[in-house]
Amino acid sequence: MTSGKFVTSLGYERLYNNALSLEKRESFINYMNQGQPVRPANINNIIAINQGRRPLTMDSPQAKPLKVSAVQKLMSAGHVVIDTRSTAAFCAGHIPDALNIQLAESEFEQRVGWIAAADHPLILITESAAEAERAANALAFLGLDQQLAGCLEGGISAWIDAGLPYVTLPQITVHQLEARLNQTSGVQLLDVRDSSEWDDGHIVAAVYMNYKELPAQLPDLALDKQLPTAVICGGGVRSSIACSILLRNGFQDVLNVTGGMGAWSAAGKSMVDASGTTYCRR
Repeated sequence: MTSGKFVTSLGYERLYNNALSLEKRESFINYMNQGQPVRPANINNIIAINQGRRPLTMDSPQAKPLKVSAVQKLMSAGHVVIDTRSTAAFCAGHIPDALNIQLAESEFEQRVGWIAAADHPLILITESAAEAERAANALAFLGLDQQLAGCLEGGISAWIDAGLPYVTLPQITVHQLEARLNQTSGVQLLDVRDSSEWDDGHIVAAVYMNYKELPAQLPDLALDKQLPTAVICGGGVRSSIACSILLRNGFQDVLNVTGGMGAWSAAGKSMVDASGTTYCRR
């Protein structure tokens, strides 16, 4: 229980502070960890750098240009491809199993830290050499540049020109989503926004899991990999990240909802909030 007091006493806290009533250490730890936000991205590496156990890049971070053949070999060895292009560009065509984490977004390096496994070697897909340099510099803030093998020289065009396979990510509008939700076995829906956004208003048929938690908690996701799966966020960017995670983990038919809940709300469609109240915003 919180009292809002700026000053208190031991006697008051003993009476009313739930944490102080717990006698077992494990119970206290579980209580204090309830409702905690997602840990900062790449936190273990950041702590190691701060403690001097991991080196910090002192020179300009580098994104070495890699030929298509080199990228193929590195992918076979387990390197993860981070496609930094826009959602629209990624949906139009991308390397199979690539993760779409958009460089244009302010949380780029944080999102790479949340989504890519710790110490996993990375390959970048960018639109230009200048963007590759920009991405490498951003990743250096979290020490992630040390995991960077390089960037595909020539970008996705070089991959396609080499005759190598690429895949697309279909997008649907909120009107198409509503129509499919009203069909029997039309589509299952995943909402990947922050919990506060979900509580403020979500589609009643949606299943919730924050996109930051998807890589670690995907086995707990109550969705069938064989069924069509639409993914929605606030505007269609975070959902593209989540779509790429699902595709990488064996989901067969994934759809990105363009415009996200912003478009759903603007269209005056029904939502439900944390209290169970159904409403429409117009």
